[in-house]
Amino acid sequence: MKLSLGPLQYFWPRERSLAFYRDVAGWPVDVVYLGETVCSKRRELRTVDWLALAEEMAAAGKDVVLSSLALVEAESELGVLQRQVDHGRFWLEANDVSAVQLCRRTGLPFVAGPSLSVYNHRALAMLVEDGLRRWVPGVEQGRQLIEELREGMQADGHAMPELEVIAWGRLPLSFSARCFTARALDVAKDQCGFRCIDYPDGMPLATREGRPFLRINGIQVQGEETTDLGPELPSLAALGVDLLRIYPQAEGTREIVERFDAARDASTALPLVGARNGYWHGEAGMTLAGHGAGG
Repeated sequence: MKLSLGPLQYFWPRERSLAFYRDVAGWPVDVVYLGETVCSKRRELRTVDWLALAEEMAAAGKDVVLSSLALVEAESELGVLQRQVDHGRFWLEANDVSAVQLCRRTGLPFVAGPSLSVYNHRALAMLVEDGLRRWVPGVEQGRQLIEELREGMQADGHAMPELEVIAWGRLPLSFSARCFTARALDVAKDQCGFRCIDYPDGMPLATREGRPFLRINGIQVQGEETTDLGPELPSLAALGVDLLRIYPQAEGTREIVERFDAARDASTALPLVGARNGYWHGEAGMTLAGHGAGG
């Protein structure tokens, strides 16, 4: 199985982001996703910067995919998406149907990101016809659904695209036109002051009882727990998973990459370090067992 580094979900200062990806060039990851997926107002790195990083990663021997916004709301955001597609050198991670449409028109191969809803094999087959080359199931889509889609594709004579699953990271649960960070800080979305830059791993949200519950990340809501599919490596290999996605976090991402790298070829089950992903087992997402230290 290959290792991929998912797109940076958080808003980091420019120099921190650039330094992070300079380090990534020497990590044992095969695929690197680059681009803003959460909020178009996050402009520490602009499109030209992401494209320059993409060239640097490619020169370092990485397969590069440009990631698109999960929620496209404005003409300016469509313009950025068009520039990503027009660049033409790298695949696009389509996180919104508008990205699929642009890729279909130009013939650019694309990856179906986790926010692109795919719940049956006919939808998956249609996307393959449009240029889909890799599918990242949504966070709530577990092993059983993936098996059903694979069987449906085979029964209808369709080739299954590459399969990439989220193996490590806080799960992106939802997106909204509202900015949750701005609301939590009692400021207007249009006058947010880019306050999410103060929360490099998202803003913790607890229940009224004080129990850690979610992470607020601009217009995105994430799970509090850091999901860890390390113990599932043998079953992932048996399922035919091609890539394991690791989401960047503020600290310790290199160590997580090295941990998965050491076990991926032998498909050896790793001890649980983060949290058990209930979704993967067809249970409630917060169903935890043997909860480790994650994050």
